This record gives sequence, structure tokens and C-alpha cells, in this order.
Amino acid sequence: MSTLYIRDVPDEVTATLKRRAAQEGLSLSGFVAQQLTKIASTPSNADLIDQLGAMRRDSGPDIQEILSELSNGRR
Repeated sequence: MSTLYIRDVPDEVTATLKRRAAQEGLSLSGFVAQQLTKIASTPSNADLIDQLGAMRRDSGPDIQEILSELSNGRR
């Protein structure tokens, strides 16, 4: 595992993170590592756009099927 140092964190941010860590029963370091893991495991908007662009679009409903289902759902 790596060690990460973060400088110039505002005091109010540090206080909030310490409070949230305590609420979760974690150390500040453990809580921040958990949050960074969540951030890193969530795809960025650019990643999502790339994934959507790579998807095949030759299967699935056509426009008339979509409109028909919308119409049926409104009845």
C-alpha cells in the first residue's frame, strides 16, 4: 500500500472528516482511505462516455417500438 500526504487541507474540512470518521468508528486515515477508494472505483464522466460510445447500437428497440411503449404506458 502507498502512503499519501495531503497538504493545505482547510481546518473546517479536517474537522468534518474527523467527525465523520468518529461516527463510523474509524480513524481519520481509515475513513479518508475508504472515501478515496469509493471515489477511485466510481467511473468518471469521461469513462462513462467512452463506455457508451463503445456499446453496440444495432440491437434494441427502434423508435416506433419506443413510442408505442410510451403510448401504452400512458393509458
